[in-house]
Amino acid sequence: MLYKALIRPLLFLLNPEKAHNLTFSCLNMMRGLPSKCANLLFRFRYPSLERELFGLHFPNPVGLAGGLDKNAEHYNEMMAFGFGFVEVGSLTPKPQDGQNRPRLFRLKRDRAIINRMGINNKGVNHAIKQILEHRPKGIIVANIAKNSSTEPDMVAEDYRKAFSMLYELVDMFVVNVSCPNVEGLTDLQNISYLSDIMDEILDMRTYMDEYRPVLVKISPDISFQQLDEIVKYCLQAGIDGIVAGNTSRTREGLSTRERRIRKIGQGGLSGAPIYQKSLETVRHIHDFSGGRLPIIGVGGIMSPQQAKEMLDAGASLIEIYTGFIYEGPSLVRRILKYLAKNQ
Repeated sequence: MLYKALIRPLLFLLNPEKAHNLTFSCLNMMRGLPSKCANLLFRFRYPSLERELFGLHFPNPVGLAGGLDKNAEHYNEMMAFGFGFVEVGSLTPKPQDGQNRPRLFRLKRDRAIINRMGINNKGVNHAIKQILEHRPKGIIVANIAKNSSTEPDMVAEDYRKAFSMLYELVDMFVVNVSCPNVEGLTDLQNISYLSDIMDEILDMRTYMDEYRPVLVKISPDISFQQLDEIVKYCLQAGIDGIVAGNTSRTREGLSTRERRIRKIGQGGLSGAPIYQKSLETVRHIHDFSGGRLPIIGVGGIMSPQQAKEMLDAGASLIEIYTGFIYEGPSLVRRILKYLAKNQ
């Protein structure tokens, strides 16, 4: 209640990116204190919510999606809000500034966000330093991507480099080939490109002492025909699962005035308007694979009821992002309590 009544209105007075930076600056200044307070307020443990998946033990099925903790600086604080796992990144081998500001926009009427950040991050080395200095208190997932400036013939090398550098420090990987805000990245979902990247990553994994699950993050905008090809490839190649999905280029059914949408221009849409598309994608993957391919369902989950619906559609785990911003940290606890009550 406090978040919606006071904190959110104040944050929403600021530019979205400034609000984001301010929030995490406050967490930096109070590092250690928020975890203790958040544990008391937001943690909800229930044995039946625990999951064994990918050889890992998840305390619950609700994770934080990639894009919020871009630089692996706040995963422990986020876990204190009750998340069963935290996805950091996307992380690229070299730091990159992303696109020019303004690049993050709220659509309040739609409970949505449009971003064209361009995978701005401080690079893999910065994330490694953070993880070494602040031991993760739960499952941490590294979302990896290529640098925007990387030449086409070196794309696979970017993924290999990020994968190898982070391998001993994280619990699992999400390979991002679907961000709509980096030129050419969504093209990597084509099987010929995808296999060039994934085959080498999977080969590299065979030489590692410990097994790390590797998942592919796909766009909700691809056709079911293309999606089926990806699912078949994942099953054949030994990819551990799919994250479905990413932000969307769609602008259908928005309540926000069309003039403002045109002014914002390009960018990936997240939040309530893409929930149905994300849900249908998860259900299709589950049905097409016969339930053989684990799915992390993400995209527009704004309520406990939607979280359960996503799991019922075939997701093994779910993630939230925009719902966390609009509904506040209590959303995680509300979801967990609802799931425990309605199993």
